[in-house]
Amino acid sequence: MLRNYFKIAWRNLWKNKVYSGINIIGLAAGMAVTLLIGLWVTDELDYNSHFPNRDRIAQFYQTQTFNGKQGTGSAIPRPLEFAIRESYNQYFEHIVMSSWQIPYYLEVGDKKISREGNAMQEGAVDMLSLEILQGDPAGLKEPSSIMLSESAATALFGNQDPVGQILRLNSEHDMQVTAVYRDIPNNTNFGDMDYLIPWKFYAESQAWIRNAMDSWGNNSFQLFVQLKEGIDMADASEGIRNAKYDRVTDEGRTFNPQLMLLPMTDWYLRGQFENGVQSGGRIEYVWLFAWIGLFVLILACINFMNLSTARSEKRAREVGIRKSIGSSRGQIIRQFLGESLLTSAIAFVLAVAIVLISLGGFNQLTAKEISFPWGNSLFWTSSLAFIILTALLAGSYPALYLSSFQPVKVLKGTFRAGRFSALPRKILVVTQFTISVALIIGTLVIMKQIHHAKNRPMGYNTSGLIQIPVMSQDFSGKYDLMRNEFKTSGAVVEMSASSSPTTSVWSNRSGFTWEGKDPGFQEDFAWVAITPEYASSMGLKITRGRDLSRDFATDSLGVLLNETAVEYMGVQDPIGMLIRDDDDEDPDPPLTVVGVVEDMIMQSPYEPVKQTMFVFDRYENISYYNLRLNPERSVTENLATVEAVFKRQFPNLPFQYDFVDERYAQKFASEERVADLALVFTILAILISCLGLFGLTAFVAERRTKEIGVRKVLGARVSNIWMLLSKDFLQLVLIACLVAFPIAWWMMDGWIQKFTYRTTITWFIFAAAGLGALTITVITVSFQAVRAATQNPVKSLRTE
Repeated sequence: MLRNYFKIAWRNLWKNKVYSGINIIGLAAGMAVTLLIGLWVTDELDYNSHFPNRDRIAQFYQTQTFNGKQGTGSAIPRPLEFAIRESYNQYFEHIVMSSWQIPYYLEVGDKKISREGNAMQEGAVDMLSLEILQGDPAGLKEPSSIMLSESAATALFGNQDPVGQILRLNSEHDMQVTAVYRDIPNNTNFGDMDYLIPWKFYAESQAWIRNAMDSWGNNSFQLFVQLKEGIDMADASEGIRNAKYDRVTDEGRTFNPQLMLLPMTDWYLRGQFENGVQSGGRIEYVWLFAWIGLFVLILACINFMNLSTARSEKRAREVGIRKSIGSSRGQIIRQFLGESLLTSAIAFVLAVAIVLISLGGFNQLTAKEISFPWGNSLFWTSSLAFIILTALLAGSYPALYLSSFQPVKVLKGTFRAGRFSALPRKILVVTQFTISVALIIGTLVIMKQIHHAKNRPMGYNTSGLIQIPVMSQDFSGKYDLMRNEFKTSGAVVEMSASSSPTTSVWSNRSGFTWEGKDPGFQEDFAWVAITPEYASSMGLKITRGRDLSRDFATDSLGVLLNETAVEYMGVQDPIGMLIRDDDDEDPDPPLTVVGVVEDMIMQSPYEPVKQTMFVFDRYENISYYNLRLNPERSVTENLATVEAVFKRQFPNLPFQYDFVDERYAQKFASEERVADLALVFTILAILISCLGLFGLTAFVAERRTKEIGVRKVLGARVSNIWMLLSKDFLQLVLIACLVAFPIAWWMMDGWIQKFTYRTTITWFIFAAAGLGALTITVITVSFQAVRAATQNPVKSLRTE
């Protein structure tokens, strides 16, 4: 019986090649989009799945209140570790202090590479389940030890055994390689960790870290934990909530520090907080594209339904004969579902081919490394269910509709589709274009938001500006020499140095007082140490006062404020104002405000600029050289000259640099990928909708062939015939626009609310989407309408 069903289904598909082709291509396109989105969603949900203990690993976060506003982050003070070990050890199997990721130079003989890694305590190896390829898993016991990733070890030692070898860290410290671990996959939070050094070494390496041992106000570290078996994450999180609050001074309690544990499963997808409450993150994009995939598949299924029911009169006699010789309605339903299943199976094979062809470009678009899961049994089981579900979704309505025909009327020739028989098809077409128009509007809003943020005044000139990392002892005391060398070379017109990169802020400070400050005001400033040439090298505009200068000895305690800081502090004339340290026991010297600069976007371009202090660098606490290249020479020539100067002074160091405009552009990378993906899937959704519309138009034109012939004989023009065939579809698209507009506005207005600096959703977006949908409809329908209108009426009427 089943064999017979599929044999008849194949004959019907082969007999109606055009309509079968439209159905298969439409379904294949919808399935391919759904498969690609499914692979992307799976990769997103699998982030950090590499770690076997991920369900029990968490990171400490703290929420603090500043002037009534709550902020949440993962930076914690160093004494918290001791408190957790002493009073809360019952919850945790591993407690691991960690630095932030540090770029260090690793040197062996003449080889010198730059890699990023972490300083962590010994429990990190077990907590992260590092796969040790060579050496000792307990390789972080000695302060002078280092563990390398497989790729870093190969880069430094080639085929030699690295274990026991000595390498030089940042040109300062000799470290012994104690182990080599397998590279951690990229789709994890530790994918860039190419080395591990002992926390003991890091904690003793710099004075500020040693001094932070008992400082509850210095939030500069990370703390990771692994829960013991059977401990509930929520219970442990609640248990440690007041661990900091109970131990800080009364002044510290004014910030109401509250701790929590953020599970590893939430780091990537649910890492955003708003007013101290978890508010989402990338999971929103995962759900967005999951819905897009479902909608695109529904569009393809609607095509199948429409074309199948539209051709009902062609299949009516077949149904009548089958019923008259004893076929039950259930058998006929199974026959039509068999056709749907065969169509879905063929479409799936074609969809897999499309995915394989497009996967490389898709990976490039999404910055992923997704591979097709040939050997994944779950994927193939899901695919089988996917084929059956698609067949049921696409074929159930046509099967029920066609099987309901009465054989007596069909065989007498008195069967005619009722006046409302086309209503379901019209509803489906409206549904198709509602989804398509909503996707167009969503894509336009995302692109407008990105364009809005990109056009925001940055406050400085990124063109021709490069930054060179100098976080090594090799650069100590050489700033003046390098500035002179670079400027003398003719490739650089100005150079400065700073403690943070141009596109980020690495330090925040509080604990200041100034004249007129409200006693209850809780200050929080971004803090950047700079050389006096910073403003001129950046192209920062001084709006009040003057720039820092080496000509004034007092400027060693000088500070520049940005305009947001002046407003934040509530002062009218900040020039000459003293900003004092409120530490009564050991205060730093007061800082004198010498000037005010325009706001400079260093952090998120979607958020307000943070109040910032640019302080004179007294301690050579610099991390980057900032070079303004000579605009009168080519970039290639400038870079070659800069590299030559660099290598002359640092022959063993790799020459590394970043274009600031490229680093700034990376701030838009996530939203731009979303926009690009949305654009691609929107175009595919429109094409699928148009494919169905094309098939429906062809069928309508075929069914009304004789009517068109009569009208032409009676004098109808091509334009009249075109309007006859087009007006119904244009009306349906207009209705779809009216339905889609409020839905799209509601969804996208909610999306842009998460950006403080956001665009507006204007009427032009809706007009453009509606006009675009109508234009696409006209083009699609016109091909068949004009073709039908230009046929010779003699051919269609000669049998009458």
